[in-house]
Amino acid sequence: MAAFPFQISATDGKARTGVLRTPRGDIRTPAFMPVGTAATVKALTVDQVRQTGADIILGNTYHLMLRPGAERVKRLGGLHRFMRWDGPILTDSGGFQVMSLSAISKVREEAVTFQSHIDGSKHVLSPERSMEIQADLLGSDIVMQLDECVSWPADERRAQEALQLSARWGQRCKAWFGERESQALFGIQQGSTIEALRRESSERLIDIGFDGYAIGGLAVGEGHDLMVDTLYYAADLLPADRPRYLMGVGKPLDLVEAIARGVDMFDCVLPTRSGRHGQAWTSEGSINLKNARFAEDDEPLDPASDCPAGRDYSRAYLHHLVKCDEILGQVLLSWWNIAFFQQTMRGAREAIAEGRFDAWRKTFAEGQRRRSGEERDAG
Repeated sequence: MAAFPFQISATDGKARTGVLRTPRGDIRTPAFMPVGTAATVKALTVDQVRQTGADIILGNTYHLMLRPGAERVKRLGGLHRFMRWDGPILTDSGGFQVMSLSAISKVREEAVTFQSHIDGSKHVLSPERSMEIQADLLGSDIVMQLDECVSWPADERRAQEALQLSARWGQRCKAWFGERESQALFGIQQGSTIEALRRESSERLIDIGFDGYAIGGLAVGEGHDLMVDTLYYAADLLPADRPRYLMGVGKPLDLVEAIARGVDMFDCVLPTRSGRHGQAWTSEGSINLKNARFAEDDEPLDPASDCPAGRDYSRAYLHHLVKCDEILGQVLLSWWNIAFFQQTMRGAREAIAEGRFDAWRKTFAEGQRRRSGEERDAG
């Protein structure tokens, strides 16, 4: 039996909507988790994050163990109290950072050894240490197993090695974590873009038994089309009665196409990263507010939005802030982008519940491609 009840209230094709119930609050699915890597969703207060409609946020083991230190966070009352977020928190185990910082890390059976990107100090991260940091020191609600992620393209041999190591580490994580009522442990499916390997990985994880399952090793260079082709079978290989979480993805259109293939949960740094660089996501795709075309555009990003950043400030003003490199511009665009991603999740949930997801998905995709094409034409 899973630690947190997951109730699916409606399906439309493979798309589904429901609620993951946790002691710190319900998570409505499909759900987008704003990324608070270092105990902050960049540029935003937790009150602003709440206002967007987010039910859960994400923190990161690798970054928090280096700074300020997991033991320090524990002494200060745990991650929820430290950052003043009283809702659910999911923590990433650090496996992706191992891949992205491969030049200063070494993966062995027992653990990963790596140098800090901050000061060069040496550290060891084992499956057991990852569990200790996430569950006991940070106090995460949803804990992720430590896994090995490989970038694309990966040959079959290398992808096989990574999924086998991830499965063995998953077993060690489960043995350390045990059974808990107030925290959940998710396993991570690997296998690159090879269906047989994704199947093998899923079977290993299901045999171990997790409270939820993530799809890892995508959005690592394979491109949109291959990613969604992989998701078509990858999600179906995981238990239908447990939440399915696609890690590190992505653009709004990526999220909607993943929902269409049965995915329930997402995270990505894209909304705030885009906002810090002058990019806004809208129902008509992304727009670059550095562009001179917005210098006298008196319209807001979305006059119907309940987010002040999208409703109350003109595109001309946002353009001015971006061109002047004013911090407020980064705050407003990050706030709006998170709100738009939550708005997209809300739209998907409503469409699934009302049995009109395919029509909504088609309209959404047409809007996303329209503005992106205009931006390309404008150079």
